[in-house]
Parts: sequence; C-alpha cells; structure tokens
Amino acid sequence: MNLVKKRKIKNVIALSVSVFAAIVGLFWLVFILSSVLIKGASSLNLSLFLNDPAPPGIPGGGLRCAFVGQAIITLIATLVGVPIGVLGGTFLAEYGRYKKYSEIISSLADMMTSFPSIVVGVFVYTVMVRPMGHFNGYAGAVALAIIMIPIIVRTTEETLKLIPWELREAAFALGAPYYRVIKDIVFRGAATGLFTGILLSVARVAVETAPLLFTSFNNSFLTLNPNQPMPSLTVTIYQYAMGPYEAWHRLAWGASFVIVLFVLIMSVLGRWIINKRYKNG
Repeated sequence: MNLVKKRKIKNVIALSVSVFAAIVGLFWLVFILSSVLIKGASSLNLSLFLNDPAPPGIPGGGLRCAFVGQAIITLIATLVGVPIGVLGGTFLAEYGRYKKYSEIISSLADMMTSFPSIVVGVFVYTVMVRPMGHFNGYAGAVALAIIMIPIIVRTTEETLKLIPWELREAAFALGAPYYRVIKDIVFRGAATGLFTGILLSVARVAVETAPLLFTSFNNSFLTLNPNQPMPSLTVTIYQYAMGPYEAWHRLAWGASFVIVLFVLIMSVLGRWIINKRYKNG
C-alpha cells in the first residue's frame, strides 16, 4: 500500500511539474505573439509597403525596398535549394536505400537542420563575398539555400519512403524504366508531402537574419540587381529595432507583424495540406 501511495505522489509531482513548465512556455509564447500582433497591427499602413525609408530622424517612409529585396533573395534561394533538396532526397530514398552512405548523408542532413545559421553566413562570406569583393544578394540567396537544402532532403526522403514499394514493382512489371517510375508514380503519390516540406523550408529561411548580415548586408534603396548589396526585411527589422528613432521602431513592429503572419500562413497551409491528404487517403 505504501508503494502505491509513493507512486501516486511521484505521478502527481511529475504531472504538476510538466503542467507548470507547459504553462510557463505557453505564457511567453502568447506574450511574444500578442506583443507583435498588437504593436505590429497598429503600425500597418499602405506606406509601409509602398514607400522607401525616409532619412534617419524624419518621420514617415516605408520598407518597400526591404520587402522587394527579401522577396528576391528568398525566390533565388528557393530556385536553388528546392531542386537540389528534392533530387538529393530522391537519390537517398530511391537509389541509396539500405546503403551505408545514405544513412551517413541523412545523419549529416539532420545535423545541418539544427546548425547555427550564422555559421552558414560566415561560410558563404568566406567562399563568395570575399572573392567577389562586395556584399550581394546572390550570396544571401546561397546562404538561405544551404539552410533549405537539408530540410528538403530529409522531408523528401521520408515522404518517398512512405510510398509502398509494390507500386514501383507494378510499374517495373509493365516495363517502365526507373526514372519514369519515380517521375510518374512516386512523385505523384508523394506530391503533397513534397510540397509541404518545401513550404516549411521557405517559412524557415524567410525569418533568417544572421546569414544575411554576412552576405547580402543591407541598404536603404530599392535595387533589383542581386549582384549588389540588397535590403532584406529581417536585417532591416534588426537595425531599426536597435535604432534610436520611434519611427524606426514602428516600422520594425509592422515588418515583424508581416513576417509572423507570413510564417503563420505557410505553417497553416502546410498542415492543411497534410490533413487533407491524410483524410483523403
């Protein structure tokens, strides 16, 4: 009987500690999100998206150049990272199945998903920015693509492994070559999971700041040339939040709200696609 009481007491203590930890974590999450939503929503206006930054100390202006620069850098990173990530994950899942090197590459990809992004920025600065002699948007896009690739590789690999091998064997029996089986059978069956992984990787890199500090740097002017230092929304938020002007702080809150909303939409869209696919399956 005493043993039963001790186990109940331990269970109550463990449950209480777990609930307390969950409440503390949720409190700070809600506090941060509510602060961004309340202060950011009040700072939203058309000038934030349509105007370029005003000179320091002068009220007004917007962050058009930062929005455009962020979109260009993210788009280039997506064009670079998605094909490499999908092809890499396909190779591991299809051609490297049950191979030792496939397990090693998968483990390295898992490690890179939790790699500090600032290290990626320093690496790209060393191999691209210094040889080119100046900061540029291409370097920022490459840094973001390097962060995207391991995420897409792992999601692609795990998604393709969920497709039953019997479907491949049925296609082989009809005389289809392996590349046609992958393209027409495997990719079609895993399209939802692949798309979801891509969405989540884009949402992941869209909020990165540290790599862009060492690569694309920043500027206060609208530029469409990625071979020049390009403005980005995340770096601009960092600089404006650290600045001494109240107008900069309002713009930073508004931009933070837009980024949080973008990540939320991408996450909800990804989960909706997964749930729809699961329900239909």
